[in-house]
Amino acid sequence: MYLNVLIDEKSVSKAANKLALTQPAMSNALKRLRDLFDDPLLVRASGSMAPTAKALALKPEIELLLKMAEEITQPTELFDPTSAKVTFRIMANDYLESTLIAPFITEQLSKNPGINFDILSPSDVNLQDMEKGTIDLAINRFNGLPRSFHQATVWRDNYCCLTHPNNQFLQQSSLEDYLKSEHIWVNRAGWGPEPAVTNKSGKQKLGWVDEALWQLEQTRKIRVFTRHYMIASLLCQSDKLIATLPRRQAKLLTTHTNLVISPVPFQIVPIEVKMIWSPLLHHASAHQWLRRELLEFAKTIADR
Repeated sequence: MYLNVLIDEKSVSKAANKLALTQPAMSNALKRLRDLFDDPLLVRASGSMAPTAKALALKPEIELLLKMAEEITQPTELFDPTSAKVTFRIMANDYLESTLIAPFITEQLSKNPGINFDILSPSDVNLQDMEKGTIDLAINRFNGLPRSFHQATVWRDNYCCLTHPNNQFLQQSSLEDYLKSEHIWVNRAGWGPEPAVTNKSGKQKLGWVDEALWQLEQTRKIRVFTRHYMIASLLCQSDKLIATLPRRQAKLLTTHTNLVISPVPFQIVPIEVKMIWSPLLHHASAHQWLRRELLEFAKTIADR
């Protein structure tokens, strides 16, 4: 910047005044610039100072650098979703795809025509994808998270039983009747491949439903294991099976089927759903908009 002003003013004193410096300070700056470029840069000619050929050659490059510096230091432009052209990549299991992501996207389609979405399943994503910021958000129930990730609670969801209306369990709905019945195991937490499971609990960590039963020294009779919540509505067309699901998922399934919801006959800790994101994306205005909109929209999805 000093050199650019010196070339424009062709005077040390005038350049000092323009930059609000003392003349000695400006003279020292000129001396350092001469040492740096190994060139006098400004020389006396006809009673004034004239830029050397070196100085004139440097001026366009200096002006370009100054322009770049100005652009870099300008405040970040606010994200305008109505005109933005962007694709957000979100990881979610089918419980959250159907209850949160799908209705959120539907709401965005007409309001923000340039915003697109790429929805990935937990098996498509690993920890490194999240750390690099190649995935905008992961939304799920997580058993453990690196401290470097940012996170926010989306909602807490209680459990209920989803059954065919002719299921015998509905006649009594006691814990004893629950344990006599046959069950669909549905679980999908975190990311990466889901390990094979057997009808055990305790160290195997089958999930919150079976852990709650384990605390009562009970186990249920699991006939079907699946990692997909939506398949429960098809399986429950059998009047012999019970699916114990988050209430928001069960409510959605009853809107498209003749299935019914009933209480779980024992206590289960509510499921806590979180969204997480990389610190690399935390301050991006588009990402801040996405997080804010999703969290606000989540409040509209009732669990009762």
